[in-house]
Parts: sequence; C-alpha cells; structure tokens
Amino acid sequence: QVQLVESGGGLVQAGGSLRLSCAASGGTFTSYLMGWFRQAPGKEREFVASSGSAGLTYYGDSVKGRFTISRDNGKNTLYLQMNSLKPEDTAVYYCAARPNTIRLVTDPREFGSWGQGTQVTVSS
Repeated sequence: QVQLVESGGGLVQAGGSLRLSCAASGGTFTSYLMGWFRQAPGKEREFVASSGSAGLTYYGDSVKGRFTISRDNGKNTLYLQMNSLKPEDTAVYYCAARPNTIRLVTDPREFGSWGQGTQVTVSS
C-alpha cells in the first residue's frame, strides 16, 4: 500500500499563495489516481482536486480557477498550487490515493490511502 506524506501548509494572508506537496512511497505512483481533500473543523471532508496518471484533472467548484493540481511521476510527488487564498480555504489538507480511473471520484470513501494532513490557515 502506498504511503503518503504531505508538506507545505502554513499561515498565509487572504489573497496569498501556498504550494502543498505530497510525497508517495511504497507503491507504483503511476497506477494511482491522486487527490487532495480538505476538512475544516465541524465539517465533512471535502473534495478539492484529483489527478490521474495520464494527466486528467478535476476540481471542486469552490477552488476552480484558483487551485492547480499537478504531479511529477518521476519524483512520485503530487502538488497543489493554491492562489488567491480565502479565509474559507482554512482547513487540514489531505493527500489521498486510489487505483487509477478516468471517472470523476469525489467521495473520500473511495480513496484507500491517506496522508496525515497539513494545516492551511488563511487570515483575513
């Protein structure tokens, strides 16, 4: 099973940017659909973005046009570039993996591997 470790979270002012990274090990990175989810206190885990090994990407409505997901298959690393951050983006961000598929998968229950999460806090 793949192991995932996120990094890059922190405190940023509204309008600022952050880039999250997710390093994968212990599996064949190109066989996975990789995703980013987030969870704010008292709320359900929310789909942010996903990236298939062939480059197909999907985004949640709340982040379209501001966030960009990408992956470096040579480095076994997933990224999330977050621009124009808003206070409502404040959450713990999780990296997740599941067997690759071309369909849109937004339900966190369909992802079997998770990182420990990284906190993103956006101040107003």
